[in-house]
Amino acid sequence: MNKTDLINGMAENAGITKAAAKKALDSMLIDIEGALQKGKRVSLVGFGSWSVSRRAARDGRNPQTGKTIKIKAKNVVKFKAGSDLSSAVN
Repeated sequence: MNKTDLINGMAENAGITKAAAKKALDSMLIDIEGALQKGKRVSLVGFGSWSVSRRAARDGRNPQTGKTIKIKAKNVVKFKAGSDLSSAVN
């Protein structure tokens, strides 16, 4: 499923126009992104939660040459599925 499929599904399920569904989805994604940028956790009960975790700098290897390289520290987004979503999939 891609963004267009999700917008179409939202519009059909909610009985709204595709334009309204796109606007709602874009707004939700902007709010989730903004919260994560501030280091906050975003939780949708039953569906799942997003959080930001710090990945430390480390040494790695170039698979082509075998040479050791430095990998910079960075923030990564993590998603943990909620119980309702996990149950629905299994």
